[in-house]
Amino acid sequence: MYPILGLSIQGKHTETTLVGAVLELQKQGMGIMSGLVLFTTFVVPAMELSGLLFVLLPLKLNKKIRGQAAVFRLIQALRPWGMIEVLMLGILVALVKLAHMATVQPGWSLWLFGAFIFVMAATAASLDSEEIWLRLGRRYPTGTKANAGAGYLSCHACGLLARASPENMEQHCSRCGGALHVRKPNSIGRCWSLLIAAMILYIPANVLPVMSTSSIVGAQVDTIMSGVVYLWMSGSWPLALLVFFASVMVPLLKLMALVVLLVTVQAGSRWRPLDRTRLYRLTERLGRWSMVDIFVVTMLVALVDVRPLAAVQAGPGAIAFGAVVVLTMCAAMSFDPRLIWDSIQDNVHTR
Repeated sequence: MYPILGLSIQGKHTETTLVGAVLELQKQGMGIMSGLVLFTTFVVPAMELSGLLFVLLPLKLNKKIRGQAAVFRLIQALRPWGMIEVLMLGILVALVKLAHMATVQPGWSLWLFGAFIFVMAATAASLDSEEIWLRLGRRYPTGTKANAGAGYLSCHACGLLARASPENMEQHCSRCGGALHVRKPNSIGRCWSLLIAAMILYIPANVLPVMSTSSIVGAQVDTIMSGVVYLWMSGSWPLALLVFFASVMVPLLKLMALVVLLVTVQAGSRWRPLDRTRLYRLTERLGRWSMVDIFVVTMLVALVDVRPLAAVQAGPGAIAFGAVVVLTMCAAMSFDPRLIWDSIQDNVHTR
């Protein structure tokens, strides 16, 4: 409703809201990119907030409502896709880039947005998912052994133990409704497919321009690396290092880490399983921060539209880069970390 940022340059003034920035991308023919930005910064946070209210308010009143467990499972599945804090970093980078060419005024929505991020972060930090699941239903029967060899399956979403069907029939968790599997079906094949697609797109994502700027003095195209260089040369080296790490190093390291995990699992390696599990957890959590450049482009496209003085258009590199982020996140989610421990368990059983 209220503008996030305003821009004044030589008597001309523009301002934008988050929805306005998404619509501007849509006008430029970047429908996929605008949908991704809208989903990660508006749809997912709204679903998470409303879902938490649906789950927590009845529990506060010591009541249960049909569908609470399924909604909480959906919230946990969507949480990695909520990127409001990454958007805030993207806005900060856009502010630094624009400060050298125009006067930038933070809007009321920016301060309210910062407060919303703080509240959501505090909520996530104080939320005990294990306690909520226990209040929604028992975790396991007394005296059971929590492993597949004992004839039990663990729900990947809520941790509930269920007795495995002897006929290998399709099973669903009795608490949250999630599908139950000894291991994620076709985890390795699906992960490899997504990973190879991300590898192919990683090159155009870094070579093709993510945006182009036209002004009365000429035109300029920017890639991911040229944006990092600009921040460094303008004296904002902390932001330059942060963007370089999030946009260049994180996707590359994530690709390498997933390759290591897949190769060692397929080879049946028993090398440092705990460290490999920690590597997977780190890979899973860091990938979302690579979206920072997508949000920078989104803000610049919406704000720098003061024709004929200057205008910014999103480039094909932004679409490729957004696809790399999504594909690597999906690849990490497709990988089943329990596969790392299978060879260890098999070795114990053969002794």
